[in-house]
This record gives sequence, C-alpha cells and structure tokens, in this order.
Amino acid sequence: MKSQSRFMKFLGGQDLLFGLVIIILLGISIFIYDKISFIFHPFFVIIATIAPPIILAFIAFYLLNPIVDLLERLRIKRIWGIIIIILGISGLLTGVILLTAPTIEVQITSFVNNFPSYVGQMFVNFTDWVENSFLGPYYEEGYNWVISNFSDIPGMIGSYIGDAYQGVRNVASTLTNVVVALVTFPIILFFLLKDGTRFKRYFIKLLPPKYRNDMKHILHNMDVQVGSYIQGQIIVASCIGILLFIGYLIIGLEYAIILAIIAAITSVVPYLGPTIAIIPAIIIAIVDSPFMLLKLALVWIAVQFLEGNFVSPNIMGKTMKIHPLTIVIVLLVAGNLFGVVGVILGIPGYAILKVLITYLYNKFKDRYNKYYGDEYGNYEEIKEEK
Repeated sequence: MKSQSRFMKFLGGQDLLFGLVIIILLGISIFIYDKISFIFHPFFVIIATIAPPIILAFIAFYLLNPIVDLLERLRIKRIWGIIIIILGISGLLTGVILLTAPTIEVQITSFVNNFPSYVGQMFVNFTDWVENSFLGPYYEEGYNWVISNFSDIPGMIGSYIGDAYQGVRNVASTLTNVVVALVTFPIILFFLLKDGTRFKRYFIKLLPPKYRNDMKHILHNMDVQVGSYIQGQIIVASCIGILLFIGYLIIGLEYAIILAIIAAITSVVPYLGPTIAIIPAIIIAIVDSPFMLLKLALVWIAVQFLEGNFVSPNIMGKTMKIHPLTIVIVLLVAGNLFGVVGVILGIPGYAILKVLITYLYNKFKDRYNKYYGDEYGNYEEIKEEK
C-alpha cells in the first residue's frame, strides 16, 4: 500500500474520505428534507410545546443548583434540600405578589391608559419648542415633508389589522402553551436538580469510551460558561431594577415600580436591554418637566456607574468575557433569525458555540504540532479564560 503524504495524514488520511462521504450524505438529507418538510410538522409542534418549560427549567436550574449543592455539603439530603428551596421560593414569591399586587395592578392600569397621552404630549411639547427656536422657519417645510411621505400610515396600519386579527385567533393556543409551560417546568426543574449529574453520566456512557473524556470536558466547559452567564445576568438585572426603583422614588418619577420592573426584565439582554428600558422613563420625564429629565439622567448615570464598576465585575467575574461589539453582533443576528427568543438566548448559544469551536481548534493545533511541529514550530498554547 502506497504510503500517505504528511499532508494527507494531517487531514486524517482515509478518515478524511469517510468525513467527506458523511458531509455529502448530510447534504443529500437536507435537500430531501427541504422537499418533504411538511411531514415533520407534528414533530416541530412537539418541540415548540416542550421547549419553553425545558428552557425555563434550565434557567432556574443554574440559579438554584449552587444552593442545593451548598445544602448538600451541609449534610442535608439533596431531595430535602430541593423541596426546602422550592417551597421557600414559592412562599416568598407568593408573599411578595400578595403584598405588591394591588400597587402594581393600579400602576399598570394607569400606565397603560395614560402612556399614549404622555407620548402625544411629548410631541406637542417638542413641536412648541421647535416652532419657538431657530428651527422655526424650517418647521413648516419639514412638517409638509412628513405629511407627504407618511400620509399613508393609517392605510398601512389598516393593512396590518387583518394580520393582527389572525393573531388574536391564536390567543387560546398561546395561553394553553403558557399554562403547560408553567405547570410542567417545576416538575422538569425538580428532576434536573435531583438527577442532573446522573443524566450527564448516562449520556456520556452512551458514547464510545474513546470520546468520553472529550465529551466530559466539553460538557463541563458548557456548564461553566452558560451557568455563570445566566446566574450573573439575572442577578445583575435584578440589582439594576432595585437601584432604579430606589432612584425613581427619590426623584419622584411617576410609575417608579413599573419602570423599574421593565428595566430589570429588559436588562437581561446586555447593552440593548438598558437602552430600551430608559425610553418610557424619558418620555414620562419630558412630559413632567425639564428638571425631572435632568434628575432622571443623573439617576441613570449613577445606576450605570454602580452596575459597571461594582455590580457586574463582582457578580459576572471573568468567567465569560465577551467584547461588546461581539455581543451586539450576536444579538442582532440571533434576533433577526429567531426573534425575541433569539435575543434572550443568543449569548448562551454563543457561549456553547464558543466551547465547541475552541475544542475543535485545540484538536487542530494538536494535529498540526504532531505532523508539522518539529519542522515549523509548535502552536503556542492559549490559556483558557478563567
């Protein structure tokens, strides 16, 4: 048998041909699927039904599992620790809801009813300011341009009413999915907390022994990356919500609790979330008075300073450092592909993909060092981020 060249050995030799055959078969499978995708519609319905409770359960798992592990180290049986935590959190949430529900309900009702008038008043104030400023001579020309270019907006809105009506017809289905998710997610969470390690071991044992150590390493890195992000981001978002609520109360901004809740929820999405959260607060502050807008700016700057210099560095740590530009690109791409779900899960998905690519890159370096290192020099080892 003719000996293979070093380059072919580097690429995998006969394994390369096997890999190419697999890629070709995969491409043929995708082509066939594109032609008969309607057959798999029931399967996608099942996935869409079970995915939300599983995602919620995993998020709660990463938040609660460290506490369960702590109780286990304190010699409390794991199952009793899980029951104590679930009952404790359920009782705490119930108490908080009962105490705050009346106030929140009143603020939500008032906010929903009055917010359109706030927006209208903001435009009126802006128009008055423009007419009385140096931009006054250009106001009429600009107004005519807006009318000529956007006069068909009512017609555009009307064209979407049919789509909106069609969407309303799906409310019953959406509510059903929400109820199913809320009912089943605690059950999934319980078994994840109880048998999560056992599930992982069982999955690894299904693989050939040759690949078990690599898979164990990959799963561990994924667990660390995703877990640290979820824990840190939710804690940071909660801190932002609490700090803004205190700040809004101090300056006397209306709807303080609603605006703080909006900020806490949207801050789960880094960078873009806080920008979205400040918009309703700005509108309300502008309508109130220019001085209120100044006070809001001071509160926002103070909260961002505290979050950026004290909260995030101590909570998020250095486990998952991602450049801000990378985060923005990931959020834009994930949002365009998968909508709101993509925006929320884009960064954890990026973390998982990063672990896989890092693993493959390390394998590539090992093969290069094996076949070319003696002649051209080895790849330098890249230390993993801690």
